[in-house]
Amino acid sequence: MSPLTADFRTVAGQSGGMVSLVAVGLAALLVGTEAFFTALSVLNLRHEESTVEAEREWVTEELGVEDPDELLDYNRATTGLSLLKQWLTLLVVLIVLFSGVFADAVAALQGTGWPLPVQAAVFFGGAIVAAQLFDVPFDLVNTFVVEEIWGFNNQSLGLWARDLVVGTVLGAVLAVPLLTAVVWFVGSVPYWPAAAWALFVGFVLAMQILKPRVIDPLFYDFTKIEEGELRDAVDDVFERAGFVCEQVYEMDYSSRSGHSNAYFVGFGRTKRVVLFDTLVEDMSLDEIQSVLAHELAHWKRNHIWKFVGLAAVRFAVVFAVLGYLVGANWLYAPVWAPETAYAGLALAFLLVAPFQRLTSPLDNYLSLKYEREADAFAADTVGGDSMADALANLASENLASLFPHPWYETFHYDHPPIPERMRRMREFAGSDATNDESGPQPAD
Repeated sequence: MSPLTADFRTVAGQSGGMVSLVAVGLAALLVGTEAFFTALSVLNLRHEESTVEAEREWVTEELGVEDPDELLDYNRATTGLSLLKQWLTLLVVLIVLFSGVFADAVAALQGTGWPLPVQAAVFFGGAIVAAQLFDVPFDLVNTFVVEEIWGFNNQSLGLWARDLVVGTVLGAVLAVPLLTAVVWFVGSVPYWPAAAWALFVGFVLAMQILKPRVIDPLFYDFTKIEEGELRDAVDDVFERAGFVCEQVYEMDYSSRSGHSNAYFVGFGRTKRVVLFDTLVEDMSLDEIQSVLAHELAHWKRNHIWKFVGLAAVRFAVVFAVLGYLVGANWLYAPVWAPETAYAGLALAFLLVAPFQRLTSPLDNYLSLKYEREADAFAADTVGGDSMADALANLASENLASLFPHPWYETFHYDHPPIPERMRRMREFAGSDATNDESGPQPAD
């Protein structure tokens, strides 16, 4: 224990019961939140198992899943590994906080006499590297055990290690200057949360350009689709949707994984459409057109700008709360930490994070609305049956969870469950294929 930390503990000890109460409250908030979400995950697995068993024929015939038990086993494995990681992460966080390790690290940085921004940069950079190293065994198990068993992993150990190093460096390059700037704002800007809010909103906008053009190419190769049958199909959707975009790419996602998807990103002249090569390989042209039309709907319906606006509102609330917490003496006392801006931000983020998780249904509500609008747009543009077939293909190829428990869905799902989406698409097309009482019905 450093002398500085000992001094802070002496001061904290003078507050006695209040400090203990805050410490217990912080630990209870973190543990209670994790326990709540663990209970939801267990409840969801049981609900999925019983519903898949009841709808086994539909899952097999409509989705083409040859062995529904394989789907259930995959979801059990991924959920179990995720829960193990979350609880061990929480355990390490609590040990670091209440053993004095956190306070000693902050005190050691203060003892260097370095300028505050330099201290902050070292603190956040070290935290990022430590978090990445902690993730290594879980990522190894997920990639080379879970994903390997179910046939999704296409990575070599060398490629995985290369991505880990590049990802860690990239994370530090992006996050450290951002967080260091916030620390500087705390001591230099009269109402620093407003400046931090503007910085983070600007970062979100910048990432719309940087991610597809600078970041993603560090991990994947992109081939521009300029001619051929696929490009003709893409142009056909563009014409029907009233959309103009020359930046259409196929990404070699198969170099890492067998999962498939597509996405739209950017705005103005920077907008770009990306199709995973796994999606191109697994789907018919009609199905690819449906997925593409769905992604284009997010642009046509201004969903991207609405999500940016939602992020701006979220940031406003978060930084308003952080503005209060960083200046609150009681935040530092339970862990004997010196009252410095970067320590305060770290502790405040820990307090805010559970509330962000618990209020996720607010974000999900809007996201679900936008996803349903995008599905309707795709059905109107290329046909409901094609979209339903594409969704069935995605569910089968990705071994997606199909029947979430209503409570789990409320807190975790920003897309409607695939059976619900398929049924809506069949109904839109006027098809009787699954629009009857024998098909799976959504949970009330």
